[in-house]
Amino acid sequence: MSEWTWEIDGWIVVCGALCAASAALVGNFLVLRRMSLIGDAISHAVLPGLAAAFLLTGQRQGVVMFLGASAVGVLTVFLTELARRVGKVDENASIGVVFTFLFALGLVMIVRAADHVDLDPGCVLYGALETAVLNTVAVGGMEVPRIALSLTAVLITNGLFVFGCYRQLKVSTFDAHLARSQGIPVTALHYGLAAAVAVTAVASFESVGNILVVAMFVVPPVAAWMFTDRLHVMVGLSLVLAVVSAVAGHWSAVEVPRWFGYGATNTAGMMAVAAGAVLLVAIVCAPRKGALARGGRTLMVALSILGEDVLAAMYRLAGDGTCRDADADADAGDGPRRRTDTEGDGGWLDADLVRSHLAVSAFRARCVVWWLEWKGLVATRGGRLRLTERGRKYAQNLVRAHRLWEQYLASEAGLGPEVLHAEAERLEHFTNRTLRERLQSEMDSPAVDPHGKPIPPEAS
Repeated sequence: MSEWTWEIDGWIVVCGALCAASAALVGNFLVLRRMSLIGDAISHAVLPGLAAAFLLTGQRQGVVMFLGASAVGVLTVFLTELARRVGKVDENASIGVVFTFLFALGLVMIVRAADHVDLDPGCVLYGALETAVLNTVAVGGMEVPRIALSLTAVLITNGLFVFGCYRQLKVSTFDAHLARSQGIPVTALHYGLAAAVAVTAVASFESVGNILVVAMFVVPPVAAWMFTDRLHVMVGLSLVLAVVSAVAGHWSAVEVPRWFGYGATNTAGMMAVAAGAVLLVAIVCAPRKGALARGGRTLMVALSILGEDVLAAMYRLAGDGTCRDADADADAGDGPRRRTDTEGDGGWLDADLVRSHLAVSAFRARCVVWWLEWKGLVATRGGRLRLTERGRKYAQNLVRAHRLWEQYLASEAGLGPEVLHAEAERLEHFTNRTLRERLQSEMDSPAVDPHGKPIPPEAS
């Protein structure tokens, strides 16, 4: 690892973290309001405001640049709303039309200004953080990059806006009609958020650039949303992830290219890449919304349903549970394997016979049997299976639910016999004891199902 210095690397990390945190702070509400494209639009559309401010003042810094960008940011939202409401244009289409027009106008103005002064359009697009930190001012006897002061001011401003109007932003974000009924100025908050996005985008031009700042508006909040549904937790976590992305981005820009024999690359670009990596981790590993968690829940549901099918099939094959005592069965030894519903060997069933009733692969059958054995519902011996006492009770209630549903669907819903089994097969897996008792009472405790098979009693 190369030697880092505070004067360069330290300030790059600080400025990147300030920029990322500033963008993520307001980005939470853009994401929740489904206005992520507005953030993209504003960060592009502020270019004519920047160019106009520069042409008027001849300076690339100062309050005038922020005012010009903020004005155009608010103008972008206004024109978008105007096109949507008056012109009846789709919201996404109106955003696309407005921001591409303003962005193109801004590029023309910047190129025009660049013919006379040192104003590089590339820096506006993808930033120049490595050189921006060299432009310092003295603060309390310490040389501090000017961009660090600007970004600190933006972070404080965004913090005051978000936390000062937190309740109003929260209510208007999730229910604008409720917010209006409570006297909350929804429209003013909407334009205030647009102004905050515009100012943040301008301050970020020298760090992550006009294009890459969009990643900081969107990616950390989305990654945080993957981990939580609570707004205050989402805001705090997005700030942490934004800072992590900035730190990891600079480290990656310096170190990763050297693994392949190249020099350091653009830090701003690697910050966006690091943010994307953070989002990828969240998408895969988030405890509730992540792909692994959702896949695991889906697998467990499928395994549970197949396991219940195995238990029900074994119960039916064992003659609806009418087999000998388990202890006596253990002493009976290995006799002929069961081939019918009525022949017995202490309730032991051929595993292949059970699988043939389920029409599943041998691998899936083995997996579900292992799972049932681990749960103590099934015992195995020499390729044969038997319900344990606990498994027999579980299976009895499953079959009870199935036959109650068949009777209910036939007598109360009037379904034909050709569909009863399939419908009851789906419903039995989601029927608890309370519902079984309700079904029984609704039908005056039927003894048999429509096929004449006895409905077993409740096993407790």
